[in-house]
Formats: sequence, C-alpha cells, structure tokens
Amino acid sequence: MMEEVQLWDEEAEAPSDWGEYQDALVKRAVQYASECSREVRHRLADAGLNPETVSGIGDLRNIRVLAKDDLPELQASDPPFGGLLAVNVGELRRIYRSPGPINDPEGRIPDFWRMAPALWAAGFRPGDIVLNTLSYHLTPGGHMLDAGLREVGCVVLPGGVGSSSTQASFAASVGATGYVGTPQFLLTLCEKIEREEIPISFQKALVTGAPLPQSLRRNLQGTYGIDVFQVYGTADAGALGFECEAKRGWHIAPGVAIEIIEPGMGEPVGPGESGEVVVTSSNEIYPLVRFGTGDLSSMAMDDCTCGRTTPRLKGFLGRVGEGVKVRGMFVHPRQLAVVFDTEPSVHRYQAVVTSEDHRDVLTVMVEGDEIEIPALAPLIEEATNLRVAVTSVPPGTLEEGVKLLVDAR
Repeated sequence: MMEEVQLWDEEAEAPSDWGEYQDALVKRAVQYASECSREVRHRLADAGLNPETVSGIGDLRNIRVLAKDDLPELQASDPPFGGLLAVNVGELRRIYRSPGPINDPEGRIPDFWRMAPALWAAGFRPGDIVLNTLSYHLTPGGHMLDAGLREVGCVVLPGGVGSSSTQASFAASVGATGYVGTPQFLLTLCEKIEREEIPISFQKALVTGAPLPQSLRRNLQGTYGIDVFQVYGTADAGALGFECEAKRGWHIAPGVAIEIIEPGMGEPVGPGESGEVVVTSSNEIYPLVRFGTGDLSSMAMDDCTCGRTTPRLKGFLGRVGEGVKVRGMFVHPRQLAVVFDTEPSVHRYQAVVTSEDHRDVLTVMVEGDEIEIPALAPLIEEATNLRVAVTSVPPGTLEEGVKLLVDAR
C-alpha cells in the first residue's frame, strides 16, 4: 500500500503568520529578480528603488505593474522572454506559445507550476488514474496539470484536446476515476458517458480554464456524483489559488504573494473590495514582480474550517485586460486583427462570446462587401485555435469604433 506523503512545504499552506510569510517571500523575490531579471531591474530603476530597501509587500506599491497584455510587445522587443527569464534559455525543459502570442518557459524542476497542493486539496492521491483533457500542444495547460499529478503520484492519461467519445472510452478501459480540465468538457464527457452507457464513473475533478457557475457545479456534483474543485492559475505564474473541502474561495497557493489593486492605479483596494489580481512570485526560473494578470477578484481574510491560514480569493469577477478566455484558451483582439487586417472585403467586425448550456460559443459578426464566409471561418479558427461561428450582418449593424471582442456571458 502506498504511503500518503506530503510532497510540498506545508508551512506555505498554513504559515503561523501570513503577513510575515508573505513579506519574506516578497523580499526574497525582489532581491533575486533584481539580480537575474533585466525587466525587473528596469522597473525598480524607474521607481528609484534599491531592492535592498524592499522589506515586504507594502513596499511594492511604488513599482509599476507589468500587465500580461504587455508581454507580447515586450517579448517582441527583447526576445524570447522580454528580459524576465532568470536563467539561460538552454536550461529550460520546454518553451510554450500561448495566445497573445506569449512565450512561456518551463524550468527543469518538478511541478514547475506548483499544482500539487491544489490536486491534494481536491482529494487526488498516489495511484489515482486521472484523465487530463487540457491541451498538450504548444500551450502549457496540459503539462501544468500533468506535472502536478505526477508529483502527487497519480497515473496520467494525456487526453489533451480531442473527441469526447475517444476520451471517455479510453478512460473507461483503464479505470480512470479522476478528471482535470475545463468544467464544460467534463459536462460533455458525462453526457456522453450517460448517453452511450460507457462504464466509467469519475469520482473527483479539478477544473480550471473556464468559469464554474454554481448551476454547473450542482449539475456535476448532484447529477453525476463528481466532487468538483477549482484551481486558478496562469501559464506565467503557475497556480495562484485553489479550493479546499470548504469550497469558500481559492486559498492563495504556495510560492506567490498576491495583491488586489485598483485597476490602472497600482494602489491596493480596501478590505473585501474587488480589483486586479497582481502577483509576485519567487520562482527561481521566471521570477515575477507585480505581474498584473488582468483578472478581477477580491480577498477574504476570515478563518477557514480546513485549517489553512492563507487568505482566499473570492472567485473570478471579470477581466481588466483585452483578453477573454474561451473554452480554456485566451482570445485577444490582435489575433482577430491578423485575419481581418488583410481582408479588404470586411469593413467592420466584432467577436462575441456567449454561453449556451454551460458551453462557450464564439461568434464573429462581419460587415462588408461580397464577404466569403466559408473562407473566413478557417482563418479565424487557425488564429484563435477555437471553433467559431461566422455570420454576415447588414451594413450599419456595427457602429464605427465598435469593441472588437465582447464577453457577453
């Protein structure tokens, strides 16, 4: 019988003094990044700060936030990582290409994105057989969860993005009881299993990459008997927060300090108020100082029944930046521009994200002369890596200066 062994720093999940732990992490991260990251050195210089004078999270407010939406331009001007990488490129295990486009590094250390604590909190244990349905192609999502699962000791089925019938049959043939991926694809699998009477029963799931409405959680847990947990993270910073058994928000993950700031201002918001999630990470490969995720949330500081002493993020409350996450993948207006800036027949366009039966739908409306819709759709899908519905609308439907990407969910 396998012994249940904790494979990470328990002190990082339940420090006796959260403020002291966070300040020490920030101090260490800033001093290390100032030595190894050109980008961080530039922002410290702009702020007139000596890294030795940064003693805690309160000193960060003088440092300009680096927005995730600025990474494509920064990396293009200083390839391949915009001066953020703290090691030689040859020391990396992999380099990914996320939508934006953004280059994301993976270092040669176990569980590089620190997903193991989230999986452990969700009940995953050594020997569990788990279907991983996040993409293993170019983007890091699949490998992020894969590394955490292997650190816990699970057996991974690298499903990636693919046919629900194939994945359900595969999972059933080897006795999988765990799932990781988006909640929407989990629902698709459950419906497929039920409809085709496939002999499989997922017992637990860690979902990410898309919203989890309470109605969808109730459906997955009540109808299909799956204990569903969430993890929140980014390809740049790894795991940032995760649910425990209480499911009252996302506990701050080990290895990061998080501020909730007023968007565009850099100042922390008041207790309980919503703002942008800004991360400082002590990652020795890719240290981040005041990295703006573009996500909105708020912080809960009250005690949790699970015993973890870290504060909790109160879920996803929207976006600050232009990027919108669709079926686990970010879509940016500049990805659409790659297609439409070379299409003279299209005068105006707008992409709208909606939700139908808990599934994301990306619809692109185009306005112009003699538009060839069948030719446009494959170009948009290639640019976004997503299935899209393209419709032609009458002239005058879209106003001049219309927002190019709208999240209507």
